Amino acid sequence: MKEPKAFLNAEWRKLIIANYTVNPEILAPYLPAGTQLDLWNNQCYVSLVGFMFLNTRLLGKKIPFHSDFEEVNLRFYVKYTTPEGELRRGVVFIREIVPKLTLTLVANTIYKENYRTMKMEHQWQHSSSDLRVSYSFKKKKWHRFSVVTDLNLEAIPEGSEAEFITEHYWGYTRLSDKKTGQYGVEHPRWSVYPVRDYQIDVDFETVYGKDFAFLNLQLPVSVYLAEGSEIIVRSGGKI
Repeated sequence: MKEPKAFLNAEWRKLIIANYTVNPEILAPYLPAGTQLDLWNNQCYVSLVGFMFLNTRLLGKKIPFHSDFEEVNLRFYVKYTTPEGELRRGVVFIREIVPKLTLTLVANTIYKENYRTMKMEHQWQHSSSDLRVSYSFKKKKWHRFSVVTDLNLEAIPEGSEAEFITEHYWGYTRLSDKKTGQYGVEHPRWSVYPVRDYQIDVDFETVYGKDFAFLNLQLPVSVYLAEGSEIIVRSGGKI
């Protein structure tokens, strides 16, 4: 079978990933048709993720002033078994935030994603002793989350929570009650920086709605900083 054409090439770099355990019932209204929640050690996760898109190309072409930008998203984890029996593990986005209106219009109109445009900022600070990364976005007020890490990269252990969080290679989009869009994401296995400290100042209710207000009172069970890599996104059709 011919490999689907890549519609997006980019780098995803310096990914802060803050992970929360949640009641699976909360995610039921957001679950795309044909998919099931993917659990780790019988726990259901949502993740707050911030990172940089770099050298972005859509259908092989750079769009002026839209190749490097921040993204912040809230996502959860699902699995889907194809009619041929292939198990695909993927993610579903509650909402994706970017700083450019054009990106939002294209993603929402063509790919039926759930993007929002907000003013955004990021900081990467290297010193001789640590790495400091932060992502900020503005909705009514500035929301910010950040990490302080060691400088050395470490491999992600097999069978670990970090592997579960980073090794989902499909995206699923709820198109209707009976139809789901899917796309494949290709990238090498990532490495992570050991996190020394983190801060999360995000009003989840303001940004993601009342269903996720409880996260304002909940600490993440883990926080990672992944270096990231070049990525390729390919269309996977509908289910």
